[in-house]
Amino acid sequence: MPSIHLTTFVAAPVERVFDLARSIDLHKHSMTRHKEEAVAGTRFGLIEKGETVTWKAKHLFKTRFLRTRITDMERPTAFTDEQEEGDFRSMKHVHHFKPCENGTIMIDKFDFETPYGAMGKVLARVYLYSYMRKLLEARNKTIKQFAETDQWKKLLQK
Repeated sequence: MPSIHLTTFVAAPVERVFDLARSIDLHKHSMTRHKEEAVAGTRFGLIEKGETVTWKAKHLFKTRFLRTRITDMERPTAFTDEQEEGDFRSMKHVHHFKPCENGTIMIDKFDFETPYGAMGKVLARVYLYSYMRKLLEARNKTIKQFAETDQWKKLLQK
């Protein structure tokens, strides 16, 4: 099963970074290139433990749907979202947030498994791993940008 590990330093308080990472609105903003939108479940604001969101987006030349549920949350240090329905055989994304002297260390562990047996494993290794890593890096760059400037106020102080 492919596993992506990312570590991102954000010069902002852990509570702010945690909330931005679970913001539906910020996620949509970070994925505008893929026309990603929340179409069911929690569609706006901050997603909470037990809630689902269904995303519709254009990835790999096709419109795709992915429903995830927040299966675990310990504010403000961690939360986990897992696929309930979608193109992966399985998908689990664990988000960790560690406060440090001058900000927050954000750690992502993204595990996924593809369908289609051996052919799916080859696709994951040759292409999908890199594709998903770039998506997560773009999302983290957006979280960092919003958290380190006044842009976060637009999303979290409504």
